[in-house]
Amino acid sequence: MPALFNLLSDSTCDFSVEDSTRMDVTILPFTYTEAGKADGGFHGVDDQFQSRSAHEFYQAIRDGAAPMTSQPSQLVFEEAFRSALETGLPSVLFCITSALSGGYNGACTALDRLKEEMGTDDLPIYIVDCGVTSTAQYLMVEQAARMRDNGATAQEVYEWALEARYHVQTLFMVDNLDTLHRGGRVPKGVAVVAGALDAKPMLTFNLDGSLKIVGVSRGRNKGMKRLVKFYEESHDSSQYGSVVAIGNADCPEDLERYIELLKKADPSVRIMTSNIGPTIGCHVGPGMMSCVCWGADRRLKKGKGLLK
Repeated sequence: MPALFNLLSDSTCDFSVEDSTRMDVTILPFTYTEAGKADGGFHGVDDQFQSRSAHEFYQAIRDGAAPMTSQPSQLVFEEAFRSALETGLPSVLFCITSALSGGYNGACTALDRLKEEMGTDDLPIYIVDCGVTSTAQYLMVEQAARMRDNGATAQEVYEWALEARYHVQTLFMVDNLDTLHRGGRVPKGVAVVAGALDAKPMLTFNLDGSLKIVGVSRGRNKGMKRLVKFYEESHDSSQYGSVVAIGNADCPEDLERYIELLKKADPSVRIMTSNIGPTIGCHVGPGMMSCVCWGADRRLKKGKGLLK
């Protein structure tokens, strides 16, 4: 069945080149750079680990690199929209949560400028604020591709996404909170406490798309078991089947163990894996592991989100 619309996402969805090619998703890249370095420091484009491998990228951070990210420029968004319009098909763009980045607002501004230039408010381009990012955004875009391939329209997928984002259940573990603090995503005091405890912080997303610390694990093995328990307690297979998306930031041995634990917990589960890309990797650092699945409406749940 011919596709009824173009599907786009910013690079925070952590798709590999193989993923974006197989699912026919256009990726709009973020960039990263190390400020204040005379030689330009550690910098590049989030090109889905084509210019440098995941291990090379994260090893540089282990060795002291401290890159920060920049969202796609207005020109990148405008050129992507122009190319999409030339196909004669509507388009849907999935963006990182606006609580963590200006990418969504940048895309909306670029679209408004294009509408003004063309003298119409009726351009068939839909922009989704995912309310999540990384592996959670991967899960959303993957399902959107399935819907498109099964005949859903752009508007149907857009309206679905605005509700589906609240059914994405996410838990991820980081080695420490240093990079998240450096990027302004968590307060310094919380990062210091977590470091002093030598604990592995566990985080999720608030309903507004910001980050929330929901606990800590003593060691990575316990952390992986907590991620698996989270899947068991949170997933709902009634609509999309037993599916889980898991990400890792250059910890392949842990990933293998993690997959074994998931398969033991649910032999029927369909597991999708991704490398945490450079954009998110700049903020979480090496060692992050995530668990994302479809579940109940998060708007019906209440949590304190305390470090404990």
